Amino acid sequence: MSTTDRELRVGMVGYAFMGAAHSQAWRTVNRVYDLPARVRMAAICGRDAGKVADAADRLGWETYTTDWRELIARDDIDIVDVCTPGDSHAEITLAALAAGKHVLCEKPLANSVAEARAMTAAAATAQAAGIRSMCGFNYRRVPAVTMMQQMVAAGRLGTIRHVRAVYLQDWIVDPQFPLVWRLQKDKAGSGALGDIGAHIIDLTQFVTGQRISGVSAVTETFVKERPLPTGSSGLAATVDGSGPATGQVTVDDAAIFLARLDGGGLATYEASRFATGRKNALRVEINGSLGTLVFDLERLNELEFYDATRPAAEQGFSRILVTEGDHPYMSAWWPPGHIIGYEHSFTHQMRDLVEAVATGADPAPSFADALQVQLVLDAVERSARLGSAWTEVEPALAQVAV
Repeated sequence: MSTTDRELRVGMVGYAFMGAAHSQAWRTVNRVYDLPARVRMAAICGRDAGKVADAADRLGWETYTTDWRELIARDDIDIVDVCTPGDSHAEITLAALAAGKHVLCEKPLANSVAEARAMTAAAATAQAAGIRSMCGFNYRRVPAVTMMQQMVAAGRLGTIRHVRAVYLQDWIVDPQFPLVWRLQKDKAGSGALGDIGAHIIDLTQFVTGQRISGVSAVTETFVKERPLPTGSSGLAATVDGSGPATGQVTVDDAAIFLARLDGGGLATYEASRFATGRKNALRVEINGSLGTLVFDLERLNELEFYDATRPAAEQGFSRILVTEGDHPYMSAWWPPGHIIGYEHSFTHQMRDLVEAVATGADPAPSFADALQVQLVLDAVERSARLGSAWTEVEPALAQVAV
């Protein structure tokens, strides 16, 4: 429990899958961590009055509104949490920063590099006035992933040679699954590439401390048309079956690319929503001159570690159970050996944001970090359009000057 009287009042835009995950984290964070400020869930916003009213009651928000501009204009909002589809990230975020609100924006940061650059520039301007911003790449906050990063930074793997990263799902394998917003480029920006590929791009750059400098990519849309939905929420949707109405899928179903890291390592990435049987399978392996680390989201409390500095007779992969009190984030949870889950990564995200805002620190990942991911997504799409031609990732910093 927080022992401070300082309050940070949160207004959240969006209430579906990510809205529910963020709400759980906002409800929980002060109950498990002693932070320099207490969170107050002041208001939630959504377009449908009936649904957002229900969400406010179900998820624990004090009030609701159907107008995000009204939410941003309120004097009793300190942090704006953006959990909407990507086509509204830039507009809402830019308005919130201009109004002097701290911002947490879900990933990917935007639907285009131009939007991401504008958001990063606005965040830099706001930072000078003490306003903080962060992009929600929650997998950084899985304790095993944070520990992986710490081990790499400490030199346990030596020089990084290879990165292998996959993120596989199968929720749209059925060609009769409806044409939800995640399958429309004007709303989502891209398909599997931006939705789940962005996660493994950020995760591997975070863990290795190296950025992707160039790519060669292929993308594919396996099902070109789908039935129009009559209703949707999160990753679920319905059709009434009364007619033949369909719409065009305008994003990728899968993306695969080779990459070079700026530290000299080679990497492969695969993001697919057509990996039949794989529900949410994220796996990263990093090979270095002194060892290997492996993370698997389906075993998210564990790391596999191969230490090549051990005597030859003792070498082999070992399992590290990341549940000790001195492991990242774990001191607030359960006794050693008692595991945590997916939702805890969001609680850890809110912990870090609240601490940063309350103490005047800069949270990570920053919008500049998220812009780097956006630039990789853009390079992948350009490479795929050019028949997998080798494509350099555009530089970020030179074009983000305030």
